[in-house]
Amino acid sequence: MRTWIGAAALAVLVTGIGAAGNAERLVPALALASKSAPAISTDTGATAPDATAPDSGLEADADMSQPAAEGTALGPVTNLPLPRYVSLKTNEANVRRGPSLSHRIDWVFTRRDMPLQVVAEYGHWRRVIDRDGMGGWVHYSMLSGVRTVIVDKDMEPLYALPDTKAAETAILQAGVIGRLGTCDKTWCRITAGGYSGWTPKSVLWGVDADEIRN
Repeated sequence: MRTWIGAAALAVLVTGIGAAGNAERLVPALALASKSAPAISTDTGATAPDATAPDSGLEADADMSQPAAEGTALGPVTNLPLPRYVSLKTNEANVRRGPSLSHRIDWVFTRRDMPLQVVAEYGHWRRVIDRDGMGGWVHYSMLSGVRTVIVDKDMEPLYALPDTKAAETAILQAGVIGRLGTCDKTWCRITAGGYSGWTPKSVLWGVDADEIRN
């Protein structure tokens, strides 16, 4: 029997909540995060936070499972690889046009665990993009080094083994967010909606094509 894991699209404005669509026959699963916000010139009335209490020790967005390959650019603040993948640590986070509270809010990311790619650093701020190439500057304390991925292909099987002939443990709808585990050259093991299994790396956003994870 197949289990269906779906993603509910959630649209949130700075001033309120928009319509949300839910897929049918879903088991509990992480949802696809969306983002939307009118540009505003001040922080007055902003509904999403810019910072939380920072993690102790390493920076909140540090992920030691991403060692820099030879020749890889390093961030001037963290000395971590650029670009690199992180995830959203909070349910909501303001995405600003520049690296300070004085810059306008262009977006609000609205789903914990959504994968993001850090492409620049400045002080306590990180410039991030999502799978659509949209983004801006987010305070580093809103980010986590925990790796997640978004499924880009609809009705993608989750296999018990990294083999298309293996048993299917679940079916993933496009937009499902999963926790990233081991990856070889072509497959990754992920956990989504309480189910774990293998899926081709090519259908995931949030992991590089040549990335190997043990």
